[in-house]
Amino acid sequence: MEQTNGSKSIAIPLAISIIAISFSAIFVKWSDAPATILSMYRMWLAGILMLPMVYINRKEFKKLSKKDWLLLLFSGAFLALHFALWFGSLKLTTVASSTIILALQPLVSLLGGFLLYKERTTSAAIMTMGIAIIGAMMIGWGDIGLSKASLLGDLLSFLSVIAVVGYLLIGQSIVKKVSHWVYTSSVFLFAAILLTIFNLITSEALTGYPPKEWGIFLLLAIVPSLSHVINNWLLNYVNATTISMSILGEPVGATILAVLLLNERLTGSQIAGGVLVLAGVFYFLLQQQKPKSIQQEKIV
Repeated sequence: MEQTNGSKSIAIPLAISIIAISFSAIFVKWSDAPATILSMYRMWLAGILMLPMVYINRKEFKKLSKKDWLLLLFSGAFLALHFALWFGSLKLTTVASSTIILALQPLVSLLGGFLLYKERTTSAAIMTMGIAIIGAMMIGWGDIGLSKASLLGDLLSFLSVIAVVGYLLIGQSIVKKVSHWVYTSSVFLFAAILLTIFNLITSEALTGYPPKEWGIFLLLAIVPSLSHVINNWLLNYVNATTISMSILGEPVGATILAVLLLNERLTGSQIAGGVLVLAGVFYFLLQQQKPKSIQQEKIV
């Protein structure tokens, strides 16, 4: 998918998105609540905060077919699974170790885009993705633990990547029919409902959390959720692979914040890796914004 208007710049909204999403891991680390409770209240509060925009765009719901509603339900399930798995990962390992696995998201997204939408990309784009992924690996290499808990945390993070790509790929088709406000709020509320059902089945305590935890629930609903709103809006102009590529900036932002706010260590290789990630993301986005006529030959 190419941008429909060459004057539209995606760089600024993507930068805001990366900064916002980088705080997610920090908020989770500050919380003592179970991962599925954090995920549930994040979705409920974010969905409620978006209701005014949903009301303004309420007529768009008429555009949705039964199939579309089913897709929204599946998208909500993928998003709920993503948060539950990734928040669970952060409970078991460091911010750097968990966010590093997110570097695999562009590859999973590229494969999903090819299988579902027959999307192609360029050899230059694949090369820059590779550079960014190597950089992201360097960021987390020093902190990847060898304990069973850390390895489980890495596995949960990888599974969360598969889930979030499913969420983005579904959104890529739905936002062509309705605004990103309608799509995002619907998916958030479906995710909240599914997470509530899961927590009831597993007998997690839904209440009794101190004010600190409620403050974290609200921060999660506002700050990193802004990234999802921006990304869903950007799906009108770029594909899910481009969004996933930009999210490679999250390990950089999250690791820097972890150093400043959580006193996690940052090695020389992580700093060098951060430079590679940013360089790879920047060059990839430049390639995506070039007119189709001057892009390199497409490959599978």
